[in-house]
Amino acid sequence: MAKKVLLVDDVNMFLELERSYLQLSAVNILLARDGKEALDICQAERPDLVFMDLHMPVMGGADACRAIKKDPRLSCPVVLITSEGKEADRQLCLEAGCDDFITKPLDRLVFLETARKLLPAIDRRELRVNCRFNVKFRAFNITLSGFAENLSQNGLYLVADVEVEKGSQIDLIFALPEPVGSIIQTRGRVAWLNITRHRRKSDLPEGFGIEFIALSDEAREQISRYIDSVRNTTSQAWRAS
Repeated sequence: MAKKVLLVDDVNMFLELERSYLQLSAVNILLARDGKEALDICQAERPDLVFMDLHMPVMGGADACRAIKKDPRLSCPVVLITSEGKEADRQLCLEAGCDDFITKPLDRLVFLETARKLLPAIDRRELRVNCRFNVKFRAFNITLSGFAENLSQNGLYLVADVEVEKGSQIDLIFALPEPVGSIIQTRGRVAWLNITRHRRKSDLPEGFGIEFIALSDEAREQISRYIDSVRNTTSQAWRAS
């Protein structure tokens, strides 16, 4: 039976973002928009993991977490989500008895690593398609060129003959091929290296993995459309062969 993950936030954008992080995991996703609704769902559905925003109307995340932890029938781990840099919120999370906490703006890798520690059914992979289109990026205060070898909603593999440091941030601009054809401009972080002394995947040209860190909702939707178009084309070609 698939595990259940409850996502709780009064802002729909964050619910959809968290749901997208879990799209390849073999879990059933439940949604709630305040702490009281979350508590009702916990009592009815017995989720295996809860991600819950700290500040919500009706009942906040701290109060809901305390109620979950006090109920002997509920044993699910709870991760509270709070604003970055607020020590008072951090203390509130700890006093509520949560199993862990993460901060907004949400980081996909942090979210998935935290989830994976508490629920091994969480899959850290992501839906990725092969592609090839030009990418302009700015590093070392100069504009450079490379091309994308593969793409997901959360990042791309950039083929480029340039030395960069893991964790460094770069500005990116690229045009998604047809049928989408949109211009995407965003900021990215070098997540892993595949160049010179740091070759991890010899089947890929030298380059590095980029994680998007400032992708707008509109850009994310356009990338999702492009990924779907590639998958549909690949599926049709396979059926015709």
